[in-house]
Amino acid sequence: MAEVHNSGILLESGTNEIEIMEFTIDGNLYGINVAKVREIIMSAPVKRMPHAHPAVEGIFKPRDIVITVVDLPKYLGVEMEKMEKDLFIVTNFNKMFIAFRVHTVVGISRISWTDIHKPDKTVSGGSEGVATGIAQCGKDLVTILDFERIVAEIAPETSIQMDEIEQMGPRARSDEPIWIAEDSILLSKMIEECLRKAGYVNLRMFPNGQELWEALNELPKAHDLFSDVALVITDIEMPQMDGHRLTKLIKDNARFKEVPLIIFSSLISEEMRIKGRQLGADEQMSKPEIGRLVDVMDHLLKEKRK
Repeated sequence: MAEVHNSGILLESGTNEIEIMEFTIDGNLYGINVAKVREIIMSAPVKRMPHAHPAVEGIFKPRDIVITVVDLPKYLGVEMEKMEKDLFIVTNFNKMFIAFRVHTVVGISRISWTDIHKPDKTVSGGSEGVATGIAQCGKDLVTILDFERIVAEIAPETSIQMDEIEQMGPRARSDEPIWIAEDSILLSKMIEECLRKAGYVNLRMFPNGQELWEALNELPKAHDLFSDVALVITDIEMPQMDGHRLTKLIKDNARFKEVPLIIFSSLISEEMRIKGRQLGADEQMSKPEIGRLVDVMDHLLKEKRK
C-alpha cells in the first residue's frame, strides 16, 4: 500500500505545472493527475452490486469507507483476466472516493501543462472521447484520461444536474458576458446548458486557460472591460494553461484584476482552497455543485454592479 503525498505542488502558486502518475493497461501508458490520487493498493476482492454499470466491479471496504471499484481495462474495451498483482488507484475528486483497477503503476512525472496537448479526434474518440490530453513525459507519450467523464458516464447522478437549476424556478435573463475555461467537452456542454437555463445567455467557452488569457489580451484597451467580460469561471486541470496559472495572471494584472473569478473544479480540497486564495480567486467550489455556482455568480455580479 502506498499513500500519495502531493501537498508540495498544490501549494506552489501558479507554476502551470502538473504531476502525472503513469500507469499501464495492457502495456499501454495512461496518466492521471496526482492531485486526484489518494493511494495505491493491491487489488482486493470486491462485492458485486446488482444493476451496476458493466465497468463497475463492485465495492470494497479497505478501512473505514466503502469504495466503488471501476474495472478501467474493461471500460476501455480491454478484455483481460483479472490478476492478483493488479493495482487499485484510489482517487478522490468530485467529493467521491473511487478505485480504478490498473495493471501496473510506472511512476510520477512532473511536467508543464504546455507539454500536454489536446488529442486528435481520431485518437480521443471524437467529441465524446475519454482522452483529455496527450502528455510528453520524458521519452514517452502518455494518454491522460478524462476521469470526470468516465465517472459521469458510469454514474450520471453524480455529475452536473440540470434539476438543480430547474428547482430555482423562473429567472431573469442576463446578457452580462461570462467567460468559461473548461477542457472537458462533456462537462463544458453541461455547464453551458445549465447556465443558459439559469438565464446567463452571453457565454464564451474556452478549452483551456491559455486561449482565455490570449482573448483577454486582445480586448481593446480603450473599451469598457466589463462590457466584454463581466466574470470568469475556470476549471483547474487544462492543457496548455491550468486554472491556477490563469487565476494568477488575471489577478496580478492591473487591468484585469477587478474581474470576478470563480474556480469551479472537481479538485477543490482544503489544500486547493489555500492555493486558490493565495492566487486571488474570488470564490472556489467543487463540481458538480452547479446550483451553488449560479448563486455565487448572482452574488458576485450584483456586488460588481454596486
